[in-house]
Amino acid sequence: MFVPAPDHRRAGSTGEAVVVTGTGVEATDAADLGTHRLPRVRGFARWPAQGSPKREGKALRESVPRSAHRTLDPDTARPDAVSAVTESNAGRIAELTPLRVGRMAAGPFAFLRGSAGLMAHDLARTPMTRIGTQICGDAHAANFGLYGDARGGLVIDLNDFDETVEGPWEWDLKRLAASLVLAGREVGADEDTCRSAAHDTVGAYRRTMRLLAKLPVLDAWNAIADEELVSHTDAHDLLGTLERVSAKARSNTSGRFAAKSTEEVAEGGRRFVPAPPVLRGVPDAEAAAVAAALEPYVETLGEDRRPLLARHAVHDVAFRVVGTGSVGTRSYVVLLLDHRGEPLVLQVKEARPSALLPHLATAGFATPPAAHEGRRVVLGQRRMQVVSDILLGWTTVEGRPYQVRQFRNRKGSVDPAALAPDQLDDYGRMTGALLARAHSHGADPRLIAGYCGKNEELDEAIADFAVAYADRTEADHADLLTGIRTGRIAAETEA
Repeated sequence: MFVPAPDHRRAGSTGEAVVVTGTGVEATDAADLGTHRLPRVRGFARWPAQGSPKREGKALRESVPRSAHRTLDPDTARPDAVSAVTESNAGRIAELTPLRVGRMAAGPFAFLRGSAGLMAHDLARTPMTRIGTQICGDAHAANFGLYGDARGGLVIDLNDFDETVEGPWEWDLKRLAASLVLAGREVGADEDTCRSAAHDTVGAYRRTMRLLAKLPVLDAWNAIADEELVSHTDAHDLLGTLERVSAKARSNTSGRFAAKSTEEVAEGGRRFVPAPPVLRGVPDAEAAAVAAALEPYVETLGEDRRPLLARHAVHDVAFRVVGTGSVGTRSYVVLLLDHRGEPLVLQVKEARPSALLPHLATAGFATPPAAHEGRRVVLGQRRMQVVSDILLGWTTVEGRPYQVRQFRNRKGSVDPAALAPDQLDDYGRMTGALLARAHSHGADPRLIAGYCGKNEELDEAIADFAVAYADRTEADHADLLTGIRTGRIAAETEA
C-alpha cells in the first residue's frame, strides 16, 4: 500500500530546521494550520534528501570496476585446508570435531559449508566497493529455507546467522554463487549449467536490488518472501519442489520432535530419550545451568512474548549435535510443556565469534568484537529477515554466550545438491533475490543498485569468480581427504 508522505519544506538558511505541514491537525481555515520550526532529529534523514545514493554507487565503478569481481589471485600465505579446519575446530568439544571433519569430507560442497572462515580469508583479498551492510556471513545455497511465522504461515528466507556481521555485501553474493557451482557439479550438471546458475543468481540479486531501490522505503523494507517470489524470479520449475518441502515443513514441529524423542515419566511429564550420537542426556548440574539461563533469556524478549513462556514449564534438557559448520559447539534442546502437556522445544545454541571477524580488518572494515555473541546473532537475524522467530533471544550459560530459538519451527529446506540440473538456475535466482532483500535492510538499496547497474557485467564477473572458487574448493577438499588418509587430521563418519 502506498501512503502519501507529509509535505516537507526546508526553512531558514542553516539547513538544520524544517517546516512541516499537513500533520493531521484539524482546521477549518488554512491560516489555522500552524507551522513548526523543528531541529534536525538524530536518527532520521534530512529533508530534502542529501546527494544521490544511486550516483554515488555508480561512481564507485571508477575505482572498483564491476569486471574486477572475477579476480581470484593466488595467495602464497593462504593456510592449507587441513590447517584451516584444525584452526576452526579450536574451542569446540574435542570429541565431536572428528564428526565435523567427517561431514566436511563428504564432498566439496560440504567442505564449503564448513569453511566460512577460509573463504573469508580469500574474499578479504578480492576487490570490494567498501559498501557495508548486515551480511549473513555464510550465505551458501543450503542456508536458505522455510520456517513458520507467528500466524502459522510459511516464509522462505535466509535461515542461518551464526556468522552474521556488518561487512561487504559482495562476500555473501560470491559465496552463494560459488556454492551453486559446487552443488551443480555434485548433481552431475555440466559446466555451462553450473556457471549459468551462478550468473543468474547475481542477475536476480542485481534486478531485485534495483526494484527495491524504486519502491517506497516501507514497501521495500516489508517485502515478504512468499509465493510471489517464484514469479518475480521466474523460478516456476521449482514449484513442485517447494510444494513438497512446504508440506514436510508444516509437520516439522516441536510436537512431532517431542513425540519421537521423548517418553512419559512416572511422576508426570516427559523426558528426552538418548539417541547417540545426535541426542544425549546431560548431568544434572549441566541441565540445571541451562535451565537457569532461561531466566535472563526471557528478559531479551519483548514483554508481549513473556506470557507465552510463563504458561509453559521446563521439564528436561538434552545435548543435541547440530549441522556441519556448527558441529562441536555446545547445543541443547529444552523441553517445555503447557498445562495440557503439549510440547514446545527451545534450542539453546552456543554462539562463537563470527569466523569472518579476523578477516574483516584485512578488508578494511573496522568491526569490533561483539559484547555478547548470542546477541550479535539474534540482532543480525532480526535485521536481515522480514519475519523472525518470535522467541528469538540470547543468554549466557556458565560464562559462554548462547542464542535461543524455537526448535523445529515448521522448518524445511531445499537441498541444492539434490536438485535436478534444470532447477539450479531457478534456485539461484530465488536465493539471489532473497539475499538482495536481506542486504537492503542494512544498506540503502539505491547505493548498491547504482553500483550493480542495468547490464550483466557484474553477473559475468562473479560467475567467473564462482567457477574459479569452486575449483579452489575442490582442491581444498582433496587436500582434506589426503590429510585424513595420512592421519594428519581425524575424521569420523556417521553410521
